Amino acid sequence: MLKEATDFREESDTLAAILEPLDDAAFEQETLFKRWTINDVLVHLHVFNLAANMTLEDGAKFVAFYTEIGRLMKGGGGLRAAQNAWLPAPRGRALFETWRDAYRSTAENYHDVDPRARLKWAGPDMSARSCITARQMETWAHGQEVFDVLGVLRRDSDRIRNIAHLGVTTYGWTFVNRKQTPPEPVPYVRLTAPSGAIWEWNEPQADNCVEGSANEFCQVVTQVRNIKDTALKTRGPNAEQWMAIAQCFAGAPADPPAPGERHMRS
Repeated sequence: MLKEATDFREESDTLAAILEPLDDAAFEQETLFKRWTINDVLVHLHVFNLAANMTLEDGAKFVAFYTEIGRLMKGGGGLRAAQNAWLPAPRGRALFETWRDAYRSTAENYHDVDPRARLKWAGPDMSARSCITARQMETWAHGQEVFDVLGVLRRDSDRIRNIAHLGVTTYGWTFVNRKQTPPEPVPYVRLTAPSGAIWEWNEPQADNCVEGSANEFCQVVTQVRNIKDTALKTRGPNAEQWMAIAQCFAGAPADPPAPGERHMRS
């Protein structure tokens, strides 16, 4: 059993619960993420959940899909335009129900997969465990702009440890992706989980560390908040430099939002 598949399902269920009461018009609300609407967010999550199924079934199908997305992006408008062109319908309640049915199928499909199975993805191949963890991470991260625009405070569970772990282990990626040498040593990370448990990574170092809320750490590494909008504490230049540009997701280097740019609607 791949526990991360259950975590992905539960993360998606949490987002679905706040979307369930919305009517069609509400899905056209514009979020603070690049002016994407809730519809745009769901299209993105749905398209790449389908892609996760494709790569599990046949790597060549994923390669063909990703090639087509690249072709559509070259037409202008970036990823939002490309994914909307690839999935032109439905929207609103119909999209919500289609996304919900599909994420349940994706979770089920990954449930009994060998966690070490290698799968095609954007960039290097990844393990099945990493692939479904990335789906949880994206659902959680893009879900934040939906919680924000609806003015709902998300109550996280300890399943976000998967996202925190991904954030810690992509320390080197953050710098390499920007053609920079990752500074050594890697910072010590000490986080307080939603349950109150303490999570730790790397060698303890009083002068080279990141400490604070696991929720806020996940917000920073997924770039849904600027570190200055959190209570996270950094000590040492390596930790400070990392948290200023942390990026746990694949793709071209991206900058975090400016301080105060992303927030929950009052």
